[in-house]
Amino acid sequence: MRALVTRPGVANSVRLVDVNEPAGDGAVLAQTLAVGVCGTDIEIIDGHYGWAPPGRQELILGHESIARVISAPEGSGLSAGDLIAGIVRRPDPVPCPYCAIGEWDMCSNGRYTERGIKQRDGYGAEQIRIEPEFAVRVDPALGVLGVLLEPTSVVAKAWDHAERIGHRSRAWHPRVALVTGAGPIGLLAALLGRQRGLEVHVYDRVTSGPKPDLARSIGARYHGGDIAVLGDLRPDVIIECTGATPVIADVVTRSGASGIVCLAGVSSGGHTINLDLGVVNARMVLENDAVFGSVNANRSHYDLAAAALAAADHAWLARLITRRVPLTGFRDALARQPDDVKVIIQFAHAA
Repeated sequence: MRALVTRPGVANSVRLVDVNEPAGDGAVLAQTLAVGVCGTDIEIIDGHYGWAPPGRQELILGHESIARVISAPEGSGLSAGDLIAGIVRRPDPVPCPYCAIGEWDMCSNGRYTERGIKQRDGYGAEQIRIEPEFAVRVDPALGVLGVLLEPTSVVAKAWDHAERIGHRSRAWHPRVALVTGAGPIGLLAALLGRQRGLEVHVYDRVTSGPKPDLARSIGARYHGGDIAVLGDLRPDVIIECTGATPVIADVVTRSGASGIVCLAGVSSGGHTINLDLGVVNARMVLENDAVFGSVNANRSHYDLAAAALAAADHAWLARLITRRVPLTGFRDALARQPDDVKVIIQFAHAA
């Protein structure tokens, strides 16, 4: 069977190879339908990130997945034919206090592993193995669209934690949300905001292409161009998905009183901006604002994401996937095009 592998730390070493065994371990055997391509994959392929499994030089890629179960043990809750997405992170072996209670997304000692990223083969092989507790059943009506489950779990966590912080006051009833960034993470964050009945604004620097229409199609208000286009908008909740330092500098003081800002985009660093921390401090303290970071997700967030995707307009979700590239043409999937939103590598037997 074929698998997509790279040598972490060695740029442009990605290749398609034949492997003798399904990728990973676990009692559930599944056939991969598709894997998504995201910024983390590109960083690994460019040699900037990633770790091979112990004793190996190469890593099987793919952490955004959708697969069909071939066989599963009795009592696992899974059956042949079920669609599943694999959870990415595994708890550290110590375990730390967070990993010990299943909140491995909050791991405090960094000894976690991640499929397709850190010391554990990913889902980018024609067949995979996975532990039942790390396989999330996907609504069969979604089909290959279930590949969106992992990115949706990231924003499901962001919303979950924002709401937990918000409920520090019994009077908290958010009405307006701002999502910065209209990539797949940002648009999925906007979707979850609309599912909560909020007035959602989406900001991105692009003014044309599929992103503005995708945002408007779920009832969000789209703002394109310079960040100044947001004017005096002061949302109750902001989900920042760009990692762009000028945008971050804007949003940390943009929320309304008692507002909440979630930083869900990772900055590349190396960018210097002028920011008056005194002003930021005064604003946050005097208005009881909160800013927090969020990354990865645990099982509860994957379950929230599965429910959100099942309830979404599947035609809209299909439009998020702007390119479906066959496995043999994987290099095309890795070359970003101007109108890309989500690109997936689709295996030959995908429905």
